[in-house]
Amino acid sequence: MKQKQIFRILYFSCLLFIFSCSKKSTFPIELPKQNLAMDIITLSSDEMEGREIGTPGERKAGDYIAKRFAEIGLQPIGDKGTYFQTFTRKKSGNPHGDESTTTGKEVTGRNILGYINNGSMSTVIVGGHYDHLGYGHEGSLYVGDLAIHNGADDNSSGVAGVLYLAESIKKSNFKKHNYLFICFSGEEKGLWGSNYFVNNTSLDKKTFNYMVNMDMIGRLNEERKLAISGIGTSPDFEAILDNIKKPKFNIKKDLSGMGPSDHASFYNAEIPVLAFFTGQHSDYHKPSDDAHLINYEGVKDIVEYIYTVVSTLETKEKLPFTKTKDESQTRMAFTVTLGVMPDYLYDGIGLKLDGVKDGKPAQIAGLEKGDIVIKMGELDVPDMQSYMKCLSIFKPGQTVEVKFLRAGKEMSKQVTF
Repeated sequence: MKQKQIFRILYFSCLLFIFSCSKKSTFPIELPKQNLAMDIITLSSDEMEGREIGTPGERKAGDYIAKRFAEIGLQPIGDKGTYFQTFTRKKSGNPHGDESTTTGKEVTGRNILGYINNGSMSTVIVGGHYDHLGYGHEGSLYVGDLAIHNGADDNSSGVAGVLYLAESIKKSNFKKHNYLFICFSGEEKGLWGSNYFVNNTSLDKKTFNYMVNMDMIGRLNEERKLAISGIGTSPDFEAILDNIKKPKFNIKKDLSGMGPSDHASFYNAEIPVLAFFTGQHSDYHKPSDDAHLINYEGVKDIVEYIYTVVSTLETKEKLPFTKTKDESQTRMAFTVTLGVMPDYLYDGIGLKLDGVKDGKPAQIAGLEKGDIVIKMGELDVPDMQSYMKCLSIFKPGQTVEVKFLRAGKEMSKQVTF
């Protein structure tokens, strides 16, 4: 433990040096960048034991976030004047796994809430989940002995983004709207915390303007691809994003307000949402998702971009909500699994594989990361929605031909579900 503490201090010192040598930010407010790095390193350290809901690690992480909210100067708006909103749920499956298991055991989690009250009838919500998988008992993609899943990208990066944005807005002159910052627990179990908040908030939901979600914003790649979901949930979003001058990113737009993260709870309550995401990777839901792999400058750039979006929306009245067209498709029940991780930032024809899970149908058949699935059985697969439709049609035990592109060459494999 002592060696890990020394490593953390040395690594943090290196990050401070990197930040101090980097080019001067054009961000309108000078912020302590070292806090962003320290937040990620602290929350994804072994001392937090993977931050699984209902564990001492989750409680320790929640206490740390509450302390940071207090340092920033956010008003506590949780239970009995604290930063904590406590909820209890029966343990069950999660939205990221292949199967759902129910134990009936009750688990208690805490959302962390901090508020900037400007006396407005409109409130902007900024959130991200802070829980993760603990030692990997449920939801892990790692094959091996139980190990701490630190979840640096998923989602210490998003929590650091919430804190960084909270500090910037607190120091700004934004007065038109109130701002509520929430770090959710139970996301990995099925959006428990965000769902509880939406249905049990002490605030008037009619005043909720829009919600910004940051989930896995720590792996910005060399192509600087950034996915933004929920653009279709308000008619104002797309024009505002298009009019922001010279964004630093290769942005992939997604109209849908649904998805396997906390913004879906707000979308289902008819609140416009914008969700930011840098994509899955080979360390997703594995013990290897550690702090030294985070692109810290990338996180900073993303949060500064979100600040620009929020500052533009600061001048607007309460946004209208729009249902997105693919809502019913997103809720399809899958009867089989292929066992792959899609590349959510791919915007070409077909389903590009960002990873293949060991022991699952795709891996057994010989599919690999980077393959682009274009047909399953008699069904074309031009995009994610068509792939999801396939999973709702095929049956367990069924064998189908899967056609795909590998290095530009069309190939096929027989896949048994």
